[in-house]
Amino acid sequence: MAVVIVGAGIGGLTLALSLHQVGIAARLYESVDKLEPLGVGINLLPHAVRELTELGLADEIAETAIPTSTLSYVSKRGQSIWSEPRGQAAGYNWPQFSIHRGELQMILYRAVLDRLGPDAVRTGHHFSSFEQTATGIRAEFIDRRSGAPREAAEGAVLVGCDGIHSTLRAQLVPNEGPPKWNGAILWRGVTESTPYLDGRTMIMAGHERQKFVCYPISRRALDEGRALVNWIAELRYDPDHEWRREDWNRAGRLDEFLPHFENWQFGWLDVPGLIRGARACFEYPMVDRDPLPSWGSGRVTLLGDAAHPMYPIGSNGASQAILDVRVLTREIRVHGLGPAALAAYAAERNPATARIVLANRANGPEQVMQLVEERAPQGYARIEDVLSLTELENAAAGYKRLAGFDRETLNSRPPIVAAG
Repeated sequence: MAVVIVGAGIGGLTLALSLHQVGIAARLYESVDKLEPLGVGINLLPHAVRELTELGLADEIAETAIPTSTLSYVSKRGQSIWSEPRGQAAGYNWPQFSIHRGELQMILYRAVLDRLGPDAVRTGHHFSSFEQTATGIRAEFIDRRSGAPREAAEGAVLVGCDGIHSTLRAQLVPNEGPPKWNGAILWRGVTESTPYLDGRTMIMAGHERQKFVCYPISRRALDEGRALVNWIAELRYDPDHEWRREDWNRAGRLDEFLPHFENWQFGWLDVPGLIRGARACFEYPMVDRDPLPSWGSGRVTLLGDAAHPMYPIGSNGASQAILDVRVLTREIRVHGLGPAALAAYAAERNPATARIVLANRANGPEQVMQLVEERAPQGYARIEDVLSLTELENAAAGYKRLAGFDRETLNSRPPIVAAG
């Protein structure tokens, strides 16, 4: 019997490839009628790139992604707070990649069709309900627009990879309610421009209430002397501020956020120019969900954003989903296609990801930016007069340990899924 996967995003597609690698059948069911390369930029940290490398995808990803060289935190005035090398420049055995989310999804999708066959992904199947027995599960699907029933799926286990608005999670936790908003709004866009700094640097500028993040995402553009820059402008409002909280794909309005960034011209980076140069931008409330005590029971579990949606801090969302995939694959290989494997997977990954969710609520490694704003809002001559080197190093190293990608541990540990 096969693993039934709900959702053909990054987590679901990677899970199908990972299971196939160890000889376990999988079928994916996706709500949309056609998978298209949608979205904006994401980051893949070295621990996730290691897993994708072991799945044989590194070369194709490297053809389109930027191998990030440096992560730099700067103040709202563009003054340096902290910079560190990333990926192989920092001594990891694997790079850190910045890539368009849609490009990565299409790489995974093509690999699934090539390795598992053209019928491995059933589009136009919106998950509606499930039932489980002592020996398997049955999942029901409908057409999302008409509500008409689609073919059901039977398998050994059911894995929900259907994102922060997971239908499967809603059935497992029916009284949970909507995602939790922290008062911040993100406006996201992609702009073609000239490269800044070395063309491979990720910038985080500002503080807790106003932030700008940007990084290039196209290797092809860089090779041609251009930059395709993914950017995120963030403003945080008071808890009683009224906002359009539940519209997840609304086009952003420049007049609502650009004025706050008009003077963020740092010489080496023109923030308002990047914002104006985007073909389109979209607004998203910054949301997550409380960690769950359980991701399911019996033959049903959750993975990725369906299991542990987190604030986009520390570049961890997609990477943690990929780690979920590999641990689940390992446990199915060890325990077989049944409840024991799903229980062992959740026992490891649930507490690990819960710690990251909570750390991100506390601003994760970006807390150093807020400390600078509180201690030196008018700027500074030397960062050492504002933050000690120990504070800076501890913030960076502590988050790497928490998220599972401190260099020494990652480089020395055995594979999660052993070869053979």
